[in-house]
Amino acid sequence: MDYRRVLQVSLDSLSSHKLRTFLTMLGVIIGVAAVVAMLSIGEGAKEEVLEQISILGINNIIINAVVPEQIRTSDLGLHRSPGLSLADGENIKKFEDLVAGVVPQRYEPIPSVFNGSQEASVRVVATTPEFVYSSAIGVEQGRFITDSDNEDFRQVCVLGAKAKRQLFTFEDALGKSVRIGDMDFTVVGVMQDKYIGRGKVEGFELKNFNEDIYIPLNTAVKKFDRVEAKRNASGGGHFFMISKSVTTQNYNTPEIDQLTVTVKDLEYVSAVSKLIEKVLQRRHAGVADYEIVVPESLLRQSQKTQQIFNIVMGAIAGLSLLVGGIGIMNIMLATVLERTREIGVRRAVGAKRDDILRQFLMEAVTICLIGCAVGLAIGLIISRGISFYAGWPTVVSYFSIFLAVSVSTAVGVSFGLYPAYKAANLDVIDALRYE
Repeated sequence: MDYRRVLQVSLDSLSSHKLRTFLTMLGVIIGVAAVVAMLSIGEGAKEEVLEQISILGINNIIINAVVPEQIRTSDLGLHRSPGLSLADGENIKKFEDLVAGVVPQRYEPIPSVFNGSQEASVRVVATTPEFVYSSAIGVEQGRFITDSDNEDFRQVCVLGAKAKRQLFTFEDALGKSVRIGDMDFTVVGVMQDKYIGRGKVEGFELKNFNEDIYIPLNTAVKKFDRVEAKRNASGGGHFFMISKSVTTQNYNTPEIDQLTVTVKDLEYVSAVSKLIEKVLQRRHAGVADYEIVVPESLLRQSQKTQQIFNIVMGAIAGLSLLVGGIGIMNIMLATVLERTREIGVRRAVGAKRDDILRQFLMEAVTICLIGCAVGLAIGLIISRGISFYAGWPTVVSYFSIFLAVSVSTAVGVSFGLYPAYKAANLDVIDALRYE
């Protein structure tokens, strides 16, 4: 049998009832559009989370200094805890078989940095040269802080991409000075621009690294005061700021604000985080003046949430396709009844049962595939619209297109098979006599 001829006959039959064909396709169109849009949103969210986790470092464990909750411990315990310190990092480094490095960070309470009359609201981060190895952010121009910068207390800095744009716009920043507090720092490098997305992963707020300015830790310790502190949550994360107005407090000002621990092997991240928890509990006298964040755990939680989202959205899209399939079956049964005499004539002039079966099955599949094509187009438009208006990243993968086509074909075959079988098994004499 010539399948091209069968296809042409099917198309002619469908085009002779355009409105009915369109209404039949509607369920498939909605279902396919929902599948494509849902998968594009899910894939986009997955890519965004992976990018955000890669910035934090999948092998990293982040320890933040926080203000302790007084109700959970005694004042004696609060006084005994030194707060997050470099000594904590040194103790964690002793797990040398598991830990590749520990990078301290201290956030300086300087709200603005100046380049002449240009002002930028940034965050000044004092850290060590190893920072660049614990993060996915590399240096785009110049260099990062070196050991000699740190040891010699040099007044040098490395600008985040956004900080550079705010201070120097399109000018070359290398070798020029910026005013940090009441001191001049020479720019020796500019970091890569990193997309941060919506800035949250499973409730954990990500800081915008593009707004940071990095200076040597020893320089900050020597030249910036750190007397008393209070909690400030601006800019993401927990950090402490000098406050001359605070005269008494029942907890110690932490020496540093964050430790980033890089684990040698991903499979040891969970075990190392538990070891770190025990070390800090002992050193801080049981005072909860720190929090431990494990990006790898955040990734697992995000993937679980995404899986639930995909199941729910997939069920909704599946219901639309089910409704579309039922609509196709109803219309095809009506079509068989309407074309009973035509079927009888074809059988009388030599058409076999299989020929009739293929023809009606082809019509059902054609309805689904045309509906699939329209649904794909609508799904692509929806995903682009969501990305443009809502600001959510969307990614249309080849898998989503393959899945939509496969499911549409399966719906056409499944729901078109019974009407086609019924048409093929009509009695020739009864069909010719049908009015």
